[in-house]
Amino acid sequence: MNLSLILDVLPLLADGMILTAKLTTVSIILGAFIALPLSLMRTSSTVFLFVPVLVYTFVFRGTPLLVQLFLVYYGAGQIDWIRSSAAWVILREPFWCALIAFSLNHAAYTTEILRGGIRAVPFGDVEAAKALGMSYALRTRRVVLPAAIRLALPAYANEVVLMLKASSLASTITLMELTGSARKIVAQTFSPYEVFISAALIYLGITLVISHVFAKFERHLAKHQQRNSQTGNSRLAEMTATIRRPRLPGSVSR
Repeated sequence: MNLSLILDVLPLLADGMILTAKLTTVSIILGAFIALPLSLMRTSSTVFLFVPVLVYTFVFRGTPLLVQLFLVYYGAGQIDWIRSSAAWVILREPFWCALIAFSLNHAAYTTEILRGGIRAVPFGDVEAAKALGMSYALRTRRVVLPAAIRLALPAYANEVVLMLKASSLASTITLMELTGSARKIVAQTFSPYEVFISAALIYLGITLVISHVFAKFERHLAKHQQRNSQTGNSRLAEMTATIRRPRLPGSVSR
């Protein structure tokens, strides 16, 4: 193994790394925006709301991402009305096709992750919000979603890492992201071992950054939850002490 070649290849993969980070970041953001309302529909008891979302998540989680990518990139061009519409301006570009496929796939998994978080919110918290007169929109925004996101965060962090690794499939539709750039350099240097080790090191570095960010965010939420719990316990202790305080003789009750 040529260590110097590994170090020399790392700067050559910079452009591919930037494209990988861009594709992954935008896919995650779009997927999260799509998944947020779909997760609420998925937990609804109305058939017309949760059944379409159930079918959507089943299809996208039950088929390979590579097949979905090929259907968007190659399949869209086979439909005449798409080729003659304004959508063809977007669907003929490999970057936008990869972004659409990755966003829809990520949204399907994120929807199910958030659904699990929403289902795990304590029933008493929801009932307390109803007792306070909160509307559905208000208690969803103030009670349900914050607790659900906190509960679903570890699983969502894993999904983000998986999305990063899945972005390597974009090289199959001529995108020169990190894996595509590595394959191009391999064709020039005939050194696949060193080049792909360099690419793997970059993937590991990005994964380390993602894991560190989510771990720090989880610790922040845990501190916030612990602080609120301590405040609630202290208030409860004060109320209990007040209730149990003995009444002095001759005192007038209020």
